[in-house]
Amino acid sequence: MAIIKDLNILPRIRDSLSYLYTDHCRIDQEAKAVAIQNSDGKTPVPCADLSTLMLGPGTTITHAAVKTLTENGCLIIWSGEEGVRTYAQGMGETRSSKNLLKQAELWADTDSRLEVVYRMYQMRFKEPLPSSLTIQQIRGMEGIRVRELYAQASLETGVTWNGRSYKRGGWNATDPINRALSAANSCLYGICHSAVLSAGYSPALGFMHTGKMLSFVYDVADLYKADLSIPTAFRVVSESTSNLDARIRKACRDAFHRQRLLQRIVPDIHHVLGQTKKGLDLSPSVDRDASIPGELWDPIEGELEGGTNRGDDFSISEQPW
Repeated sequence: MAIIKDLNILPRIRDSLSYLYTDHCRIDQEAKAVAIQNSDGKTPVPCADLSTLMLGPGTTITHAAVKTLTENGCLIIWSGEEGVRTYAQGMGETRSSKNLLKQAELWADTDSRLEVVYRMYQMRFKEPLPSSLTIQQIRGMEGIRVRELYAQASLETGVTWNGRSYKRGGWNATDPINRALSAANSCLYGICHSAVLSAGYSPALGFMHTGKMLSFVYDVADLYKADLSIPTAFRVVSESTSNLDARIRKACRDAFHRQRLLQRIVPDIHHVLGQTKKGLDLSPSVDRDASIPGELWDPIEGELEGGTNRGDDFSISEQPW
């Protein structure tokens, strides 16, 4: 894939920060920035303007480049092709835990957690949901909606649909459409995982799903299955069942790019968590100096300035421990 020359056209996490995906290239340090080299030549990338660098297949990166990116607060994610899988991640673009703490606060309180769940469900329905509905009633409506989506996709593509069923231990024994749906959803989980990490949220603190390290990823991905993974899977199977896994991954990559999914995820997360479009304000002092330990928690005063002992008038650097 050719390296993007104009970084202004990249999708934004928020107004001043961007994603960049690379594959089949070498990334080196160059002055205070990094340079991406491939068969098309060398492209300098200003680290300070970049929040997330996604390293796809065939990418080689030097130790010096990783150090430079980290010092500039750029999250590095080792991903599959076009970011459809997430394998590992490095340090993010902020040292602040504000987004994570807000997520945990909403998750830990039953009433606020329920409000988040309602907003997640509301995003899936075209008509407003009556406030009198219980969560069990909404789940029933969601079940009907999903079954109708499968039936409609089957009717439009001519692919036989006998229900959602697959066996982890017998992948090849599953019918083609169920294999395609599983592969498409896996791609969707990967790109949602990347977005969740880049925004400073925890993949584990799910509101609908629970008990898994990717519960919040599943919550977020469910917002897009009706528009992306379901129609893509049925269309690919209707064309052919040969080489299905590879064709599904490529089709998902193209669909994610066409529908600008990466641009949508973080604002949607902010919305379901009841935040503004830009999310929470980050702590300038913590981001300015990574060595600053942050604020101190106090049961009466809340947050106190970090590094200050309220009982003795000396800084944390002067304390014996």
